Parts: sequence; structure tokens; C-alpha cells
Amino acid sequence: MTDTLHLSTRPVVLFDFDGTLADTSPAILRMARMALGNRGYDVDSLGDMTSLIGPPLYDGFMDLCHVDLDEAIAITNEYRKLFNAEVKPEDYPPLPGVPELLQALVDRGTRIAIATSRLESMAIEMINALGLPPFEVIVGRLEPGRDTKADCIREAMRQLGVTCDEVVMVGDRKHDTQGAHACGIPCIAVYTGTAKPGEHEEAGADVICHGMGGVARVLGVSL
Repeated sequence: MTDTLHLSTRPVVLFDFDGTLADTSPAILRMARMALGNRGYDVDSLGDMTSLIGPPLYDGFMDLCHVDLDEAIAITNEYRKLFNAEVKPEDYPPLPGVPELLQALVDRGTRIAIATSRLESMAIEMINALGLPPFEVIVGRLEPGRDTKADCIREAMRQLGVTCDEVVMVGDRKHDTQGAHACGIPCIAVYTGTAKPGEHEEAGADVICHGMGGVARVLGVSL
């Protein structure tokens, strides 16, 4: 399959951010618990919150708390206020192998970019604070108008001036595979601890890896 898709020779690699390049899970879950507590929820009764990592937050809060969109947006706004005030770069370090993978791609001449479901302004600030090799473009959600993962991928491709056969997506959740396939591009899915067992297989990811070493091999570089 990887030979057929020519993943190692595609000139552009699009990366998700949360859970793919950086370990944002602890910060996300800590701020979510604080936001829900501030909104009057019994946080302990809500159980596992890892489903919040990946999709747009208001979707995650709707599913987790069984609330309507207006309440989910109110929780999300509280979360963002807390996140901006409390979270520092040391709270979301790059995942193992990420700096080396990005540098190897840049050294080879591969163009790297970000397509994330995180709000674009916050994504740019967070990514630039990590000191990673520079991304050609960083595209995130805008409200209103750019709401889905597929929207973000399409916009990244537009800004890069590339076509479907020039790009491969790398992500850690099913939403990355679904968004990539909606845009006609393949997805390398990587298990980093955020996805449920079997999630990538069920989503139909084109290649499944366990860690950045596997991603590097598929892309034809060494860490």
C-alpha cells in the first residue's frame, strides 16, 4: 500500500498538532476539568475525558456532558480562558522523536505544515513557542467558517499551492484520517496514547504506526 501511494516521495507532509507532535493531553484534561467545575459540573461523575482530545472542543463537550451546542460553547469559552491563562510551553512538550523527524524532513527538502482542529491563533502561538523546525503554514479552525478537519486540510493545501497527489497527512486520531480522506489524500495514523485501541484500523487509515520511528520509516527518513 505504501509503495502504491508513494508516501516517501510526496513533497508535502501535513501534521496534526495535539497528540501528534506535542503531548497536550495532560494540559487539555486539566483545563477541561477546571472549566467543567467552574460551570457547576460534577467532574468525577463524567468519567474518562480522553474523548475531548482530537475533535473540536464543543463537539467533545456535547458528547461528554450530553448538552446542547450553546452550553458546549459556554464550556469551551471557559476552557479557552483558563488555557490561555494557565498553560505554558513546558506543559505540552514535543512527543519523542518529533523534533528529529521534522528536522530530517526539512533537511531532505520536504515541505512541512500543520492542519489542526485547534483554533488557529492559539495553535500558532503554541507551536511557535516549542522551537520546532519552522512550518511553512499553520492552519487551524476559524469561527465561523472553518469548522472541520477537512476544512483545515483544504485551506492548508490552498495556501501551499499543492494538489492531492503531493500531500500526505500524519495524525493521531480518527478525525485526521477522516478529514484527509474527505480531501482525497492518504493518512499515516500514529498511536501516541490518545486513540482508542483499533481506532485507526476502524477509520481506515492508509498506514498505521506506533511512534515517530515508524512514521519516519514510512516517509523514508531516519531519526
